[in-house]
Amino acid sequence: MPTDAPPPRAEPAAAHDALPIRLTMDDSDSPSDVVDALFLGRFANGEQPYSRSTSIDRVRSGATLLPEAATVLRSARDDDRSALLAEGDGWTLLVSRWNRGADVTVTAVDDALAEEVLRQSVDGAEDEPEPQPENVTMGFWYVSPRRGPHRTTRQISAGTWEEIRPNYTAPVADAMDRLMKVTPDDISGRLLLLHGPPGTGKTSALRTLARSWRDWCQVDCVLDPERLFNDVGYLMDIAIGEDEGTAKGRWRLLLLEDCDELIRGEARHTAGQALSRLLNLTDGLLGQGRNVLVGVTTNEDLERLHPAVVRPGRCLARIEVGSLTRGEAVSWLGTEQGVGRDGATLAELFALRRGTGPASVLPHPATGADAGLYL
Repeated sequence: MPTDAPPPRAEPAAAHDALPIRLTMDDSDSPSDVVDALFLGRFANGEQPYSRSTSIDRVRSGATLLPEAATVLRSARDDDRSALLAEGDGWTLLVSRWNRGADVTVTAVDDALAEEVLRQSVDGAEDEPEPQPENVTMGFWYVSPRRGPHRTTRQISAGTWEEIRPNYTAPVADAMDRLMKVTPDDISGRLLLLHGPPGTGKTSALRTLARSWRDWCQVDCVLDPERLFNDVGYLMDIAIGEDEGTAKGRWRLLLLEDCDELIRGEARHTAGQALSRLLNLTDGLLGQGRNVLVGVTTNEDLERLHPAVVRPGRCLARIEVGSLTRGEAVSWLGTEQGVGRDGATLAELFALRRGTGPASVLPHPATGADAGLYL
């Protein structure tokens, strides 16, 4: 008897049948474009369904980026790019190169083979990174009598942190270790405060910080900070900023040096609205939507600073930069000659090294682990 049997199920279409590939080329396409299209063929039709890829920023001179037993199928070179197509047993390789960089992509019959061919292609091919230049670009803001708020740039020499680390007493160096490694993801406060006696190396530390952060942060020094927070137009120009390049999300660090009167305890009475505007730039409405940090140096003791400036959560770092201990100073100088029992500041040590006269060593606050250091 006839039965109402269900119709036979159709076999699922293969990926290359369900998603047919059609490439159209005209005279605007380059030979490199043809190489790219040819490379996709075996991956598109399912013959080599596995793919691995990587990028190299600096390819070592002489590196071919080809594994052993590779057969070159196509090679194309344009003005600013070259493309190389090669194959081996069960795999296909595409190498796209520009300047010193390269993209390497492999397709293969299985994932393990793709990974192994890619490893052979790039093994030892990456060059050592270029040494970082000693100079860093820094901006300088000031009010010009003719042009109003104006920014200029210049190259500033700055050593690496490893080079200048011995210039700081141990607790300061430990705090600076963490500060130099800060990235945008680590930012939890917008104010960076370095305080301590003159000649202890606060400005040198900031120059090196500009070098350490230059990949993600533009550093500007305000030459007339006392005017900045008393001139709303000037403040708005700086808050809006003048960015170098077009990197989206790049941070800016505004440096204000020797701002004793602005942030000491009685600043509310002596500086009027200036302190309020500084705080508003760090975590108020003025700073909202702007990736702005404010770095302040002062010779004031921590106890004399306004409590609103040093409250928890406002400071990314608050570091008291003091003199080196006697042992650290003797180690730095290489001799005990001229070093007092209380140690010496960095400026005094440089004076001793140059032989420009005896250092005048004064008593200084304690520099223990709890002497106002935290990140």
